[in-house]
Amino acid sequence: MSEIIEALTEAVEDACVRHPSSADTNWNAALWSALDQIGITLLSIDEEEGGSGGDVSAAAAVLEVLGEYCAEVPFVETALQGAWLLASCRAEIPAGPMTAAVAGSGVTLAEESGAWTIDGELTRVPWARIAEHLVVLAGRHVVLLGRNDFEIEAGTNVAGEPRDRVTMRRVSLPASSVHSVPEDSDVTEELFVARGAVGRMAMSSGASRRALRMSLAYASERTQFGRPLGAFQSVQHQIARMAGEVMLCKTVSKFSAMALDEKEPSWQFEVAAAQVSTGEAAGTVAKIAHQVHGAIGFTEEHDLRLCTTRIWSWRDEFGGARRRAEEVGARALDAGAAGLWPLLAGK
Repeated sequence: MSEIIEALTEAVEDACVRHPSSADTNWNAALWSALDQIGITLLSIDEEEGGSGGDVSAAAAVLEVLGEYCAEVPFVETALQGAWLLASCRAEIPAGPMTAAVAGSGVTLAEESGAWTIDGELTRVPWARIAEHLVVLAGRHVVLLGRNDFEIEAGTNVAGEPRDRVTMRRVSLPASSVHSVPEDSDVTEELFVARGAVGRMAMSSGASRRALRMSLAYASERTQFGRPLGAFQSVQHQIARMAGEVMLCKTVSKFSAMALDEKEPSWQFEVAAAQVSTGEAAGTVAKIAHQVHGAIGFTEEHDLRLCTTRIWSWRDEFGGARRRAEEVGARALDAGAAGLWPLLAGK
């Protein structure tokens, strides 16, 4: 880790400690304000385009810290997706938290006499209820909507984070709110999803680390048969396995971010494989953490659920581990015996 990234993550960790997220809320405005003051809410966007500079790897390092502290802020949606879409069109990036989505078949965007109209519904949009703007990728257009342009039906994931239904009822938009994606731009729906997936993997890495740390502490404090849980060899083996899976999460999320930064030809395969590995590894960490904690870990009074429910939720988003496993298997079969090693080696 470079000195700049190390200093950056230390500043983010300090902000998370000063402004802890609470299980009683689903939006940490104080933490978002602190991140904005640090100047990283638009990390991975070039400064010339109104961003904070840095790359996807730098954003992933920050997200790992935010995931460890179960931070209730839309960093992925703002920095890695919404701002990226706008910057790719050389459009002005508005201040404040954003969310972003792909239009899909349920949304139509039409132009008539220089005016635009967007109509339709988006499901499970992260953080829509607190976002000041919604950025929608509709084919080869990027649409910027203000908070008053759409209706919200609140929803949540397993962890209680906002995953809302957004309805746009024939919203009239000025031409300045609809931007064409340049022909030479690398913006695609697939890359939009991949950037979100890399963000969730980094956050899962952080949440897994927190689950490990909590399990170590609990095993040293909780006694059974007159001995700390951590003194039993079977428990030691399980915690050692957790540590290995945590390191795997960190490694694959790091290299998937690097694949996007370096625009490697095989980035689709690398991100998909990383999602599968992270989903399995983080899921194993969550399972063992609850085994170590026993019944107390499932209660609302204990903080373990804050990270494990997020792990379970995040592994199913932006394609999800199961769908990505099918994609990896299909790519491996298509490569055949002669092409399998070059596929795995990224050659």
